Amino acid sequence: MRVLLCNPSKWGRGITPIWIASHVAKLRQHGHNVSLFDASFFSGWTNNELAFNTGNNQYKATEYDNLILFSDEDVYVALQKKIDNFSPDIIFWSAISSHIHGEGEYVNFQYGYQLLESIQTDARLVAGGLQVTANPELIIGRYPAVDFYVRGESEVPLAQLCDALAKDGEIGAVKGLVFSDGRQVVYTEKQDILDNLDELGEYDYSLFEDQVFLRPYNGKVLRAVDYEMSRGCIYSCAYCVETVIQRYYGFTETNEKTGSIRQAKKYLRNKSAGRVHSELKRLKNEHAVELVRCQDTNFLTINRKMLVELAELFLADPIDIKLYIETRPDDVSERDILLLKKLNVDGVGMGIEMASESFRNNSLQRFANQEKIQLAFDRLAEAGIKRTAYNIIGLPNETEQMIEETISFNRQLNPDNITVAFYSPYIGTKQEQVSVEMNIFSDYEMNVDGQLRSVKRNSDMTNETLDYYKREFVNLVRQGAKN
Repeated sequence: MRVLLCNPSKWGRGITPIWIASHVAKLRQHGHNVSLFDASFFSGWTNNELAFNTGNNQYKATEYDNLILFSDEDVYVALQKKIDNFSPDIIFWSAISSHIHGEGEYVNFQYGYQLLESIQTDARLVAGGLQVTANPELIIGRYPAVDFYVRGESEVPLAQLCDALAKDGEIGAVKGLVFSDGRQVVYTEKQDILDNLDELGEYDYSLFEDQVFLRPYNGKVLRAVDYEMSRGCIYSCAYCVETVIQRYYGFTETNEKTGSIRQAKKYLRNKSAGRVHSELKRLKNEHAVELVRCQDTNFLTINRKMLVELAELFLADPIDIKLYIETRPDDVSERDILLLKKLNVDGVGMGIEMASESFRNNSLQRFANQEKIQLAFDRLAEAGIKRTAYNIIGLPNETEQMIEETISFNRQLNPDNITVAFYSPYIGTKQEQVSVEMNIFSDYEMNVDGQLRSVKRNSDMTNETLDYYKREFVNLVRQGAKN
């Protein structure tokens, strides 16, 4: 089969979506012909997220814009040309990977449909991702042009669907599908959770154009990729779309004191150390990668034995590459610091979310001790590892005073970098349901983007107020005074 993958990103800068690399690997394992249409650098389609967040001092200024070439061609015309030339049997976009939060994996389903709904093609349209995993009947009703949806992780189901369509067209045995037969919504048997990520094959980044690998990072432009060593998170925070995936695979019981899911070891999976080392070495050799942005939801909950073995491989066969990771700051131990140094971790992003510990506990089901957060930031600073604090504004029931407290807490933590995101109402999460009940969001929102906009309404705290704090958050932390 000829499979066209579509990346409808509107951020206007280089991102290497993990789902593309993983699906290319699996489809090629099955002998299918794969190509990519990437909308990232079409000037009439994208927003300049980099300029927006550089202007509000979340990012340090770089020469990135001078190194990137944007196309003035109409993105719809370019996509139609690609389809006419490649003649795909299947067009696929939107999928679940570790890349599930800030870079738009959630909303890209909507953007992909927007790109494709007026395109002329005989190809079957197939999509997956977080939205259809959360609420398939809602999504099928709103987006009728899609022929097949894949819920949950889609590498194996998509490859099997291609196999079936290439052979005899019998798709009933392909697990994880949902579609409309014109009369009703049809579900095939749910697929098993992938318990061995090595089976996906080495992730394939070869379809990305070269400028996609350029990445602004701490005032420089480096060659970088997004990457995952693991999938899953052991925590069930009420605002997090990870809970949608947990529920799909049956991990619904949680520890009320810690917010962690029961049987977490079965949900959290990782690649082998040998596979990770091999992939990173290949990325260095083939794409001159200098920085790997690990999108693992909580790096320090990855199997410790695997991480130690990977550190040993780095020592025996060094790779001149930096890692940027994300983890929770609740309990970064001295032992963790030593491990991170061995793994050449240059920066750590940690979710603070907000300063109010009682609000985090009671409303967000995110149990994190203030003293431990401070200790994590201090320990990383002493080790010379850069620290980025992630914050959220615009949560249901959050007050302006709470935002001011979060600013003060960031000042106390003194991170190297600070980001703040607008709260996003992801369908299927507890906080989204609270938001709808409060009538501050509709039951299905379009164009959600935590970096660029809030779509909140009917709230005591206006979007103008939220825009102010998004724009001035870093200045208020660093300078301590309103402009």
